[in-house]
Amino acid sequence: MGQKKLKRFAEVKTFTNFHEYPQGMAGQWKNFFNNTHPIILELACGKGEYAVGMGRLYAQKNFIGIDLKSNRIWVGAKKALEEQLSNVAFIRTQIDKLPNYFEAGEIEEIWITFPDPQLRTSKAKKRLTHPRFLRLYQKVLKPGGIVHLKTDSPDLYEFTKMVAELYGLKITCDMNDVSAHPHVDDLLKIKTHYEKLDIAGSSRIYYLRFQITGSLPVEKDNQLKEMVREDNTDRRN
Repeated sequence: MGQKKLKRFAEVKTFTNFHEYPQGMAGQWKNFFNNTHPIILELACGKGEYAVGMGRLYAQKNFIGIDLKSNRIWVGAKKALEEQLSNVAFIRTQIDKLPNYFEAGEIEEIWITFPDPQLRTSKAKKRLTHPRFLRLYQKVLKPGGIVHLKTDSPDLYEFTKMVAELYGLKITCDMNDVSAHPHVDDLLKIKTHYEKLDIAGSSRIYYLRFQITGSLPVEKDNQLKEMVREDNTDRRN
């Protein structure tokens, strides 16, 4: 492991806005932030560009970036400290542990920004808009809470729309090319490291905003699995 990474691993643990597998924080974030403002999460935050960017735009909201790689979190956490953004924090943990850190209804919104699209059919359950993750989000989101997906992957975008239709998610905004819209919210103008790379080679950005308005029946998961398999077969033919 490189010396740079080792240095970041050690340094980020000293940051006041960094938490690693925090214990006893569920329901206590109002004490950490010293206010009762709404809390918004950025999942798979990487270098935390969205958490920091949103923190700059909205002083009356709190933002928490979540990722497993602390050397990446170091970038966003350090920037937030340098800019004295007291409404931005980071957690190093796995996303499937969310209910360990937040009470039911404690989260206002969730942003999923340029996650790994997990393109192989066998990896579909690892997509962050798969119902197994949506059930976790539903545990911490307030009723009517919003989930945002921003991606350069047409496959993840279409998969999420498939999930929305099958499980009855309420899509409130659907853009298949953000740059084609003349009046885009400032939130969508924030760019992540991976957005700039255009790994998918799609030359466009997709955005979905939706709400989880009802139950997400586990018995539908096998139907989703078949739909994904059929969709991938159709694409190859």
